[in-house]
Amino acid sequence: MPATNLLEGKTAIITGGTTGIGRAIALEYIRQGANVVVNHLDLERDRPHLASLLSEAEAIRPGALDHLPGDVTDPATGAALVRRAADRFGGRVDICVSNAGVCQFAEFLTLEADLFSRTVRTNLDGAFYVVQAAARHMAEQQNPPGGSIIGVSSISALVGGGLQTHYTPTKAGVLSLMQSCAVALGKHRIRCNALLPGTIKTQLNEEDLNDDKKREYMEGRIPLGRTGVPSDLAGPAVFLACEELSGYVTGAQLLVDGGLFVNLQ
Repeated sequence: MPATNLLEGKTAIITGGTTGIGRAIALEYIRQGANVVVNHLDLERDRPHLASLLSEAEAIRPGALDHLPGDVTDPATGAALVRRAADRFGGRVDICVSNAGVCQFAEFLTLEADLFSRTVRTNLDGAFYVVQAAARHMAEQQNPPGGSIIGVSSISALVGGGLQTHYTPTKAGVLSLMQSCAVALGKHRIRCNALLPGTIKTQLNEEDLNDDKKREYMEGRIPLGRTGVPSDLAGPAVFLACEELSGYVTGAQLLVDGGLFVNLQ
């Protein structure tokens, strides 16, 4: 039987929390006893995902999920998300998962400046702002002090990608942000770690992985023989959030890639 209630009484915020990896983490946190506030852009196309997330969360534990729209590229969004969680669930913010991100493949030589800027602002600037807002709140907390901050980076932080020259630097930046924040925030008992997903089928890459040849190529490179799904990140995210399991883990990077990175074939 899987462990339960590992995050009982904790409050978490998750950016980009209505779909993909963020959604899977939010639901598992609720199963583990946490209260969660997710951030989203409130786009028309995303509203059905929000509605189904709210319904699923309510079935797991009524009242455990709240949400707040906002663009993470705006520094005010992170601060508002922290306030919403603290006001809604008793004053504390114990866990911050910086997950919001964009990934659009593009050729380097023809890559438009607007795409580069949007990718950097969402993936890196947005991570910085929400992490800073969460850390400011966590640094003031007592009984117990501190908290856990998780930056969702990527295997792309460690390797190059010919169609991702604008994307990989942002994910390397998230990894570096977690490492530096681990040093800066340790005195406040705030742990900062990075999750590095491999090839995980989400809305960002669903069209690409629907190409049979591309999918078969990727599956052939992955020692476990399959591409990942968002729920593959949920357990690792619980581990990094749980003081009892990972209380002496900070500044670390956790690859969740089915072995792809270490396969030299």
